[in-house]
Amino acid sequence: MRHHSKSTSPGAGNGLLGWLGLGRYDHGEDERQSREDLARQARARLLKKIGAFLLDHDLEITQANLAAAHGAFAGLNPGLERRIRRRLERGESISQSWLDRATAAEEPLPDDAVDQLAQQLEAGIDQFSRSTRTARDATSDYGNALAEHVDALDAAPGTNDVIASLADYARAMLERSRKAEEELRMAEEEAASLRRNLDRARRDAEVDFLTGLPNRRAFEALLEQEYREAQAAVEPLCVAFCDIDLFKQVNDTHGHDAGDRVICVVADLLRAISGEKCHIARHGGEEFVLLMRGCGPKDAVALLDAERETLASRKLVNRRTKEPFGLITFSGGVADVFAYPDPRAALAAADEALYEAKQSGRNRIMLAKPGA
Repeated sequence: MRHHSKSTSPGAGNGLLGWLGLGRYDHGEDERQSREDLARQARARLLKKIGAFLLDHDLEITQANLAAAHGAFAGLNPGLERRIRRRLERGESISQSWLDRATAAEEPLPDDAVDQLAQQLEAGIDQFSRSTRTARDATSDYGNALAEHVDALDAAPGTNDVIASLADYARAMLERSRKAEEELRMAEEEAASLRRNLDRARRDAEVDFLTGLPNRRAFEALLEQEYREAQAAVEPLCVAFCDIDLFKQVNDTHGHDAGDRVICVVADLLRAISGEKCHIARHGGEEFVLLMRGCGPKDAVALLDAERETLASRKLVNRRTKEPFGLITFSGGVADVFAYPDPRAALAAADEALYEAKQSGRNRIMLAKPGA
């Protein structure tokens, strides 16, 4: 892996110690500079691609067009990139109206502002809960003390009309205090219910409703986390894209409900290999994305290829019509994350490998070329 490389020459650094990586020669600075150069070159290539795309197709330089082009060519939106590439391969133009429709069809990622708003709401719930709890405790203490004084007034010898009036007034205040205490308790329960609903909504926002797998939003956050942890632990890390082959034919022949069931079958198949260090998410449509930590490129290909063979050997039947679906397969592309300047570049490479697998006949897993 690129970031682990050391000189293989026994004379490098300090003789044998240098060869073992224990000498005085600091490879880290050269490696860091090399990674920075690669990242700079990648940004330059990305900027050139975005500019050429907008100019070649006579598209206005707007925020929406820049965001779409950046998503397509930076690996953030591989689905859009494939649609653009396939349209160009067919000799069709990329017009503004087509790009607007294409980006509208893509599942948008929630904005950071949503998360910030949820955090503010959660903080407000916390403060409200603390305030109601404090007020309820104070009201309860006041009510208890008031009750003791009422009992004392009732028990006092020689109580006259004034004392009796004061006792009546105290009883009324006690009743109001108890009522306020009950209202505060109910408000506290409502705050707790609101917190539970907020937690549920946050979880739902990261789960694909059809398959129950994590969605693209959840995967984006997980990718950054696993990348940092794998880097720190010096562990291999691979990403992969899987796409159901000829899925449009399934929908056209058997209907979208049947197509959804096929998606769920593939999701369950991939879910079986997920675990503490292997994460599966639905990236959108009939496409899935995998993150495999502690798994080298060849092992990742072998793992995914075994699942591909399992699916290809199954005989799936449309439950509604009892008609067989025929051969259902998927293609995949795998990339070694640390062979690229950053995780986004690795995702783009995995998507490119997936495209090559499709072009090579489908029903196969391809390994991306390092640094491609």
